[in-house]
Amino acid sequence: MTATCFPTLPDVASQPTNATDMNRGVEHDDTTRRVRESRAFRLREPKCSSKVRCGRRKLARGWLLTRQRLRLVAAPTSKRALDLVGSIAGLLLFAPIMLVIALLIKATDRGPILYYSARIGRHGRAYLMPKFRSMFVGAKSHWHALKDEGNDLGSSVTFKRRSDPRVTWIGRILRRTSLDELPQFWSVLIGDMSMVGPRPTLEEEFPIYTSYARQRLLMKPGITCTWQVEGRGDIPFDRQLEMDLEYYQRMSIATDLSLIARTIPAVVTGKGAY
Repeated sequence: MTATCFPTLPDVASQPTNATDMNRGVEHDDTTRRVRESRAFRLREPKCSSKVRCGRRKLARGWLLTRQRLRLVAAPTSKRALDLVGSIAGLLLFAPIMLVIALLIKATDRGPILYYSARIGRHGRAYLMPKFRSMFVGAKSHWHALKDEGNDLGSSVTFKRRSDPRVTWIGRILRRTSLDELPQFWSVLIGDMSMVGPRPTLEEEFPIYTSYARQRLLMKPGITCTWQVEGRGDIPFDRQLEMDLEYYQRMSIATDLSLIARTIPAVVTGKGAY
């Protein structure tokens, strides 16, 4: 049998029944069209007065987006390149001085030349930071007793004593001149640290950090930083934290080079070093 096809009938309920209904339908369609056009006009970008100006606008917008993407990709790469160049140059430049320091430390008490301090790095990763030993052997075991006697920085998170009895005579010279920090160039070379960044957090200080203070762990710890060139140990911990987070917001190669250059006179004057 052949299938019978029936024509599709229009919806009677939707059809206008008289002239008044027809006029209302036209008015409704016209209003809907005008509303849609007004919305499209608001969403549409303003027209350019000329093709040349429009092309310049698109080019400028594309350049801004490209520059932002390049900055996100290139910033870590360029900072790591600076760390490699700086650490290799530092190790080669200060190699004779480090040799003399090693001999003096060994001649003082026959103890180890280097001291490895447990520190907390980027994203809370623990690592061992090398320093030239500036205290007598076993000084770590006296830390809690000395802390109970008082902190020269008051109730600060960090602990400092201007006249720490655990420091040797050669250690006082090394600390005053920051020469005890020279082995940290090796930490920069292997990627545990950076040339510029917040100073490494002590393992015993980390548990008492607030969530705000832990933001400084978003960056690799560095050999130098903003507060290192501004006053070092004389700056309270809260202000140190603020300066570290300010650096994080404006971190760039130009900023790093400026801080590295300012570190030299800060080391020479020895302000806040003890």
